[in-house]
This record gives sequence, C-alpha cells and structure tokens, in this order.
Amino acid sequence: MADAPRPVTVHDVRQRKQRGERIVMLTCYDALFARLLDDCGVDILLVGDSVNQVLAGAESTLSATLDQMIYHTRIVRRGAARAMVLCDLPFLTYQVSREEAIRNAGRVMQETGCHGVKLEGGRPMAETVRALVDVGIPVMGHLGLTPQSVHALGGYRVQGRDAAGAERLQADARALEQAGAFAIVLELVPAPLASRLSQALTIPTIGIGAGPGCDGQVLVLHDMLGLNDRFSAKFVKRYATLADAVREAARRFAAEVREGRYPGPEHSFGE
Repeated sequence: MADAPRPVTVHDVRQRKQRGERIVMLTCYDALFARLLDDCGVDILLVGDSVNQVLAGAESTLSATLDQMIYHTRIVRRGAARAMVLCDLPFLTYQVSREEAIRNAGRVMQETGCHGVKLEGGRPMAETVRALVDVGIPVMGHLGLTPQSVHALGGYRVQGRDAAGAERLQADARALEQAGAFAIVLELVPAPLASRLSQALTIPTIGIGAGPGCDGQVLVLHDMLGLNDRFSAKFVKRYATLADAVREAARRFAAEVREGRYPGPEHSFGE
C-alpha cells in the first residue's frame, strides 16, 4: 500500500522561493475540485472569501461569513491530501481586535484542519499577524488591491502606480514579513513593482495581476477554467472553456429526455 502523500508545509513554500521554484495556488471551494487539483500537484488551495461572488452571485467578498468559510474550508480539506489548504479570514473577523482575530482564526484551524489563514492589509494588520503567528497560526498576507477594502479604494483598480503608493506597498510588505507572515499575495500591482518587492523580500510573493516576477501565481479556479464566462480581466488566462461544455451537455441531456432517448435500456434495471 502506497504511503500517503506528505502535505505541503510553510517550510516547503519558503524553500521553493530559495530554490527559485514557482509556487502554484488556485482558489477552491469544494472537495471534488480539491481532489482534482491535488492530483495535479497544485501547491496551495486557497478557500477564498470570493466564494460568495463565484458561487452565490454576490457583488463583492464582503458578505462572506466565518461559518461559510469554515464550511467550505472543511470540505476542501477533505479532498486535499497533499496541497496546503488556506482559509481567507472574512471581513470583520480579524480587524476589530487581536483577541478576536486569534479566536476566529483559531476556530478556523480547529474546525477545518486547514494549514493556515490569509488576511488583508499591511502595517495596520502587522501586529495582528504577529499575534496569530505567536500562537502557532501560519498567516499569508495580502497587499495591493485588497477586495475587502474595495469601496475605500474606489473600485477594482491597480495599486501602487505612483511613487507614494509604491512606497506604501514596500513598507507594508516589510511590515508583514517582519511580523512573521510566511508569504504575501500581491493583487493588481504593476509588474515592475511586484518584481522589486519579490526580490527584496525573503518570503514568497504570490501574484494575481502582478506580472511574472512574483514567486508564484494564483487565479480564481472558475475564471481559469472558463466556467465564469461573464467575468473577464486582463490578468486572467482561460485554460479551458468549460461554460460552453456545460451548456452543450445540458442541451444534449434535455433533448434526449424530451425525445425519449434517455434513459435507454443500458441505463435501466430489469425485474
């Protein structure tokens, strides 16, 4: 009997940066896709608070709740034997106080079996990151376009394009690194700036709309698969067009049912 695969760890992720190996991360919200992605060697499965946008039709990530995130993270963890599973901490579960952040992140770890959490924000969140790390909870940071702050940022716009914005991002990244974050997502950041940050930091960067200079890349799974064909963005590459395949399969099923061709004898049971 083959040994169970060893899960990817925080140490492994850091070692990949040191060896110059790119890190692969995708969002995931259920056990079936978790198993399929795990089979393909994806390093990190992020249970994103984007779940409400992708699966529930919400306009932003702000409506995701802690109970939702725990449910989806638990089922993703069931499907993943090798990949690191991270849970997004949803809006207002970590910003109110460090004590509340520890309580909520601890609940996530305890009830899901995941390997760490991700939270948004730079210097204002650094002490929260340190508090979580100090109690043994691995933390991935998130800078640039931070979706939970979309209204304060004035929409989904590239961040750090001017000198002041770039300087803020650099200071935020250093603060997260010093606080003990094991990696940082850089979202909608100019490619040259993201490259400079990646070279300056000792911890890995995971880019989304941040160019090729990051230590790894992440996309929303349903965007990458072409399932969410109503969404398009410059940084998204569709590796499949599954929305078309789903529609075609559903049309064929409907036609065969209406014409009496399904189920046939091969799909039916005798007495």
